[in-house]
Amino acid sequence: MNVECDLDKVSAYADSQRGEYENNLKKLVDLAGVSMEPDRKSEILKTAAMAVQLLESHGATAKVVETAGYPVVIGEFRSGSENPTVTVYNHLDVQPADGAEWQSPPFEMKIVGDTYLGRGTTDDKGPALAVLYAAAYAHKNGLPINVKFIWELEEEIGSPSFAQFLLDNESALKTNSVVISDTIWVSRERPAIPYGLRGLQGCLFKLKTGVKDVHSGLTGGLARNPIAELCDLIAACFDAKSGEVKIPGFYDDVRAINEAELNNFVASGFDVGSFKKAHELLSTRTEDARDASARIWARPTFEVHGITGGYSGPGVKTIVPHQAEAKISMRLVPDQDPDKIIAALEKFVKAHNKDVEIVKEGTLKPFLGEFTGPYAEAASAAMKTAFKADAAFTREGGSIGAVVSMQETLKVPIVFLGLSLPEHGYHAINENFDWQQARGGIIMFIDYFARLAKIK
Repeated sequence: MNVECDLDKVSAYADSQRGEYENNLKKLVDLAGVSMEPDRKSEILKTAAMAVQLLESHGATAKVVETAGYPVVIGEFRSGSENPTVTVYNHLDVQPADGAEWQSPPFEMKIVGDTYLGRGTTDDKGPALAVLYAAAYAHKNGLPINVKFIWELEEEIGSPSFAQFLLDNESALKTNSVVISDTIWVSRERPAIPYGLRGLQGCLFKLKTGVKDVHSGLTGGLARNPIAELCDLIAACFDAKSGEVKIPGFYDDVRAINEAELNNFVASGFDVGSFKKAHELLSTRTEDARDASARIWARPTFEVHGITGGYSGPGVKTIVPHQAEAKISMRLVPDQDPDKIIAALEKFVKAHNKDVEIVKEGTLKPFLGEFTGPYAEAASAAMKTAFKADAAFTREGGSIGAVVSMQETLKVPIVFLGLSLPEHGYHAINENFDWQQARGGIIMFIDYFARLAKIK
């Protein structure tokens, strides 16, 4: 069967499924499966149950697998042991959402024309559902490929139980390749296939210099100010204007990016002006597209996310605070090792201010895959079939902890075929997805599965 050539039939199928797709997406989005909010546990469990129901209703086998944290849903469309197997990974948990900030209730999906409004529509329920419809079509039409599903429910909190889940179920998860539909294009006009993700090392800087806040008129000039000292430490760690990290050894293992990769970044359609508009930035550290794309995809960072301590109410309360805390993260790139980086940071901080306590918060290794070879070629061709444009190979600046875990345990090629766009608002208020991307995704994945069936 040559599914990839029968584009009319595949397109007609996608169009015929629109109503059902929208109904099922609404059912998923209306479940507020926020993994970082413990009181939403029942919604997480309902999401898992609905995921099993969706898989089974389309002809797959499916079950909920318990973990030390939230469960994982696995499923399979099986065509025969003699055929290759591809595993699809998505996550169904979502970020929190404050309804007061949204144009419509975040957990009551609203359809406006071709647009779906609601938390989780693009990250990651809409793309996940598009892959399901593609796999169902491939199965019903006898495509010689087995399609397995892994739907996680802890991705938004760093996948704390996922690595052990993989180890505990390694034999059941045996596969020839993995495809992930949880990434973002640079623009609607140019499909993008990321092949790398930055890692992450988070931490807290804590400093306590007293027992209570004290009067600055009585103690100022003699009392230590922990907020000021943390600001001084942060300034020593990196140049806030250029972003350059000053910690000795920080850049030692950074893998240099080559000119061909930089050319692909720019060819993706990346534009600083469009990037600023999409993310509502008033200014950036550079206006050069080549430098800017490397900064967000291929270079490590040091970021300050918040400083707490002292008085934060209206006006000025003239006290010297007794303690302060800074929230820090470092995005890491191949071949940086999080353990080595945190050790270098600890050594630097202790030399600069011995009283600062460092609390390690979250560790994710960077990932780098291939942008050549049969799987990359199949992905690129499938994107062109569906979206009528050549795909650009890029990297992504974010982190997906599950990817590194799958790379280490499953030891197979991993490909990213995302469907989200910058304007869809990953993690933002008024998150949305649209039928154009969903329809293209169904077609793309059918074509991709057909191409994988030929790779022996």
